[in-house]
Amino acid sequence: MKKKLITAAASVLMLSSILTACGGNNKNSASPSPSQSPSATATESASPSDSPSPAAVERFDVSLRHIQIGELQKFRKAILDEVVKKSEEEVPGANFEMDAVEDSFNRWTKLPAEMAAGNPPKIFDLFGGPGDGQKFARANKLLDLTPILAELGLTDKFTDYSTFVVDGKVYGLPIGAGSEGWFYNAELLESNGIAVPKTLEELEAAFETLKGKGITPIAMGSQAAWVPFMLLNTLIPRYAGEDIQAGVANGSRKMTEPEVVAALAKYEEWVKKGYFTKGELGIDYAGQTNEFIAGKAGFLFDGTWRISTFNADGVGGALNGKVGYFAMPAVTGGKGDQTAVNYNQNNGYGFSADVNDNEKAAIKAFIKNLYTEEYQIRGFKEDGVLPSMKVDAAQLSSDNPVMTQVLATNAAAGKVFPHFDSLVPGTVNGEFEKQIQNLIAGKSSPQKAAEEIQKAMDAELAAMK
Repeated sequence: MKKKLITAAASVLMLSSILTACGGNNKNSASPSPSQSPSATATESASPSDSPSPAAVERFDVSLRHIQIGELQKFRKAILDEVVKKSEEEVPGANFEMDAVEDSFNRWTKLPAEMAAGNPPKIFDLFGGPGDGQKFARANKLLDLTPILAELGLTDKFTDYSTFVVDGKVYGLPIGAGSEGWFYNAELLESNGIAVPKTLEELEAAFETLKGKGITPIAMGSQAAWVPFMLLNTLIPRYAGEDIQAGVANGSRKMTEPEVVAALAKYEEWVKKGYFTKGELGIDYAGQTNEFIAGKAGFLFDGTWRISTFNADGVGGALNGKVGYFAMPAVTGGKGDQTAVNYNQNNGYGFSADVNDNEKAAIKAFIKNLYTEEYQIRGFKEDGVLPSMKVDAAQLSSDNPVMTQVLATNAAAGKVFPHFDSLVPGTVNGEFEKQIQNLIAGKSSPQKAAEEIQKAMDAELAAMK
């Protein structure tokens, strides 16, 4: 018998406390609707008897940068392709030029360089927060979406887009939401006599058992530092409290607090005990997923967007029905709410401020077609992406056992907390990532890493005064 469906209603209610209302005035001139080009509008206003034959619509290109690359992202890419096709059909002459770029390279190298040079794509993958979206908005590089959202009736349809807001105006839109936690290979654990861990001590005991049998405890690819950062982003709040990231960002708390250093020391301990994939600094994000899929590791700390990988038609279909999920266990003596979960909706799309009327019409059509209840629900059901928009809670149910565990975990959480890199400037995030890799390589200590990150944060706070 199928497991009883579990809805996300509780999760939606839990997250209602983070709703953000945004408004603002548009300084740009009005543009034609997504279904009309300027020439089409003029033609329709003329008398049928006086109108000449419609002139051929001249093609115009709209560059679109996305990060949906490879088999792991195939469901999201399929939705994007559908949206592009609809938008091209609605806007005469529009031709979307798709440009696929790896996530980290786009975020940290390519897009910043294009912004500095003044030639970003017209539509591009964008991360919210002071290091990305808000920084570009303050530099007048991003299109103010506030009037477009009002025109399309979308202003109040999102659960939270605050990391894309500057001075009450909206400059980016999150495509979905996600939590981060532990995926585990149930078959592998059972065959080695390991029960699903409920405490940090039980989790570490499981690591030790797997290692003793020649099995990698935690699949990890740390070539890009944001990957191990996910684990530390939850481990640190377990020790120091769920408000630690926000506190460090506003200067009320410090990375050098004993609890933060203790969390970094715990991570270093796991590195030294060999719990992570050997040679992790040379392995990328896809590599760690593939190691887990191959049954070579017992645990994988990742975002809930990874769920679709383990569907019957996913890349990891061999593990379908054999994967479970749980949140980071409580830390004995840890501060704050030990049920709190990471919850983010900071990744989405931004749009260049340098657009003409035709390009703006294409952007408007893209937003109208992508940000719908239909695609929010499809993203949830097909790809495990939690909604970033307010949708019918009755639609957010699943007979996928992994998703039901995620929904139950989120519903049971007393609080949520954001990812560190959505709250701090890019220089601070960059220093954190550098120190993570130094810690893994044995080139730094927990205390030294904490001091260097805090030094970067202090410099940014001083510059803001």
